Amino acid sequence: MLQINYNPDVLSCLANLSNDEVFTPPKLVNEILDMLPQELFQSKETTFLDPVTKSGVFLREIAKRLNDGLKEQIPDQQERVNHIFTKQVFGIAITELTSLLARRSTYCSKKANGEFSVTTAFKTEQGNIKYDRLQHTWQNGKCTYCGASEEVYSRTDDLETYAYQFIHTDKPQNIFNMKFDVIIGNPPYQLNDGGGTGSSAKPIYQHFIEQAKRLKPRYLSMIVPSRWYSGGKGLDSFRNEMLQDRRIIKLVDYVDSRECFPGVDIAGGICYFLWDSSHNGMCKVNTVRKGVELQSIRYLNEFDTFVRDNIAVGVIHKVKSQDTKFLNSLVSSRMPFGLNSKVRPSKKGELELISSGGTGKISKSEITAGYQYIDKWKVLLSKASNDHGGQPDKEGKRRIFSRIEVMPPGTVCTESYLVVGAYSSEVEAFNMSEYLKTKFCRFLVSTILLTQNITKSKFIFVPDLNMQHKWTDDQLFSKYNLSKDEISFINTLIREMN
Repeated sequence: MLQINYNPDVLSCLANLSNDEVFTPPKLVNEILDMLPQELFQSKETTFLDPVTKSGVFLREIAKRLNDGLKEQIPDQQERVNHIFTKQVFGIAITELTSLLARRSTYCSKKANGEFSVTTAFKTEQGNIKYDRLQHTWQNGKCTYCGASEEVYSRTDDLETYAYQFIHTDKPQNIFNMKFDVIIGNPPYQLNDGGGTGSSAKPIYQHFIEQAKRLKPRYLSMIVPSRWYSGGKGLDSFRNEMLQDRRIIKLVDYVDSRECFPGVDIAGGICYFLWDSSHNGMCKVNTVRKGVELQSIRYLNEFDTFVRDNIAVGVIHKVKSQDTKFLNSLVSSRMPFGLNSKVRPSKKGELELISSGGTGKISKSEITAGYQYIDKWKVLLSKASNDHGGQPDKEGKRRIFSRIEVMPPGTVCTESYLVVGAYSSEVEAFNMSEYLKTKFCRFLVSTILLTQNITKSKFIFVPDLNMQHKWTDDQLFSKYNLSKDEISFINTLIREMN
């Protein structure tokens, strides 16, 4: 006789429907709720808001904890449930569909006042899980609130607008006309701004965090991509504000998002944090990699960009104690010769052109930048990382760089490449190419490279050394007095590059 005891939580099965609006697994929700002071769930006065509810799992798990915590204060089950859902637990759905799903998982009915609802206190179908369809506010082809593209998101009434209610208002406090002790959730991550999708789309999760802070809760916790650590498209000011905010008491960082959201691959990993309005000090940082959790307590603004690994922080300190010049001042900006990726080589011209479409000739008159490189030896470095979205391979290792080539005078390239250095001799250029291939160099770049796009800013920790000398990893490890643990850490994370 076959006996089946497995009774899965349906919300666990919804966790990997999308990588832009990711459903949160119940297990992860409870790990986040565990960060909060548990006495919050033993008070009839504590109020909770999920301003980005999708499956309703946060609201459901909060209600379960309140139901247990208030048993002595409100002994009657129905009275207790009615109090929790009418006075303590509130949500704002991101779409009409998720509003129905959230009510179903929270109230056990897609209508809060329905026949099968676990609460008898509501007179409306929405209850305290709101959804109001909004339109974007367009100006010059972009939404003034979220930056969405009018061309993409200006839609008829039969299509979802994705004008999220919580951030498409100047007065979020008016949505429920009350103050919340805890704001918690997993916001949408990005929208198409007309210029790309995936990691190149416009991030919007920062708007939800900024809006939540305006409501002045006691506690704030959200799950977001870790890409904000190194800034980038629309994230520089947000990163600076987060790194300076000493109210962040805990940060949990998953290097590989699939360890946090099974089956969901988010470039650069995922993180969640606890913001405590009464805290003013260091942050406990938990970094999770391949099931191993490393802890450190430090200020988030130790560097201009956030470094996720505590061991890496030690290596960077050793480097910066010896050097003041770094490769970010040597590596070219985007489009080193003013040539975009659409430019293709021809059969005529004074210069040799390297592009993603092949090699050929180009006229010197087409060059609009980088004249200092033209007559010098140089190193070409592919702008795209070899790693998919900054993620490690199956062994947990990263290669970082893809194509590295020494190029002679008279050679130029499109924006598919960066140029590293301008040298009078082939030897110096060759030594730089070998230096870039060292694990030491690539490890320092990896500490802040959380996407596939390599820029000069990713070299801020790589020392600018004398290229009359050929550097090896052993020499570099010795020069900077790295410990056995630090060397082992680098070898564990960075694979060979021949």
